[in-house]
Amino acid sequence: MPWWDLRSLSCFGIFRERMREIQLGSHTVRSHGVTVARTHMHDWWILMLLVLIEIILYKIHPFYRFVGKDMMTDLKYPLKSNTVPVWAVPIYSILLPIAIFLVVYFRRRDVYDLHHAILGLFYSVLVTAVITDAIKDAVGRPRPDFFWRCFPDGKDVYDMLGNVICHGDKNVIKEGHKSFPSGHTSWSFAGLGFLSLYLSGKVQVFDRRGHVAKLCIVFLPLLVASLVGVSRVDDYWHHWQDVFAGGLLGLTVATFCYLQFFAPPYHPEGWGPYAYFQVLESSRASTIAVNTSSAQAVEPQVDDKQDGRSIHGCMGISLAPPSSGSTSNDIESGRR
Repeated sequence: MPWWDLRSLSCFGIFRERMREIQLGSHTVRSHGVTVARTHMHDWWILMLLVLIEIILYKIHPFYRFVGKDMMTDLKYPLKSNTVPVWAVPIYSILLPIAIFLVVYFRRRDVYDLHHAILGLFYSVLVTAVITDAIKDAVGRPRPDFFWRCFPDGKDVYDMLGNVICHGDKNVIKEGHKSFPSGHTSWSFAGLGFLSLYLSGKVQVFDRRGHVAKLCIVFLPLLVASLVGVSRVDDYWHHWQDVFAGGLLGLTVATFCYLQFFAPPYHPEGWGPYAYFQVLESSRASTIAVNTSSAQAVEPQVDDKQDGRSIHGCMGISLAPPSSGSTSNDIESGRR
């Protein structure tokens, strides 16, 4: 076999290995992490902006709604501590899903899946947090335990218009005007709702094979988020409407953010991100183009070999045989 044929075969081998690498999803953080991060650099900058906005919304004072004496009937529930502390919310709504994303990454070696899952999760939680705190500050609805926040000694005081004159701790009173919607619930459904969608795509829960046990995996994060919402009502920190609105808000934002990077769970390609299939398709197209060009380059070489031509392996220059005219002249001269 000529050395140029060996060269063509080596090219085929390289592209075959690359194709196999993509099909197995072996895009690691080391090989493609920087490229993926640069592609979504503006998304990360916007994410930092959302963090800043969330801090500002948390610091500013909410709207101090008019609270009359006749309204205190529904606001005299006891002041209790949180069953689910504030510091625990980012742990189960952000860190827990990221840990599961990492487990999937070490199994599939797909940096597109890891990056898009983390970015989508952050956007789901932060967009939900900004919307939640913006509504909290604008509405200023009193919490069910507002009476004891405003009057810790139990002695209520009102002005000439019938509005409360609070004499409790300022920070406690400020927090008492942030009932609607529930932040714990919205964060929980934003993070765990995103995780539920992610898991439903990975286990292909809607593959029409009847494995209903897969639904347990999908419903478990939603159950945890629902129990967090129930605890907010049990602790008298929120009315049931606050919890319902917070859960609906978080789950809606999580769905929108998930669909930005992944196909719906019922889709045949719902187990991977859009970027993975785009890279796979472009690689297939480039491989087909290389194979076609290589095949077109090999065919003339075979024809030239059959015609008895001498081919230069490096430059592709062929030395043509003598023309038919010169051959006939030699024959005639021989006859003469």
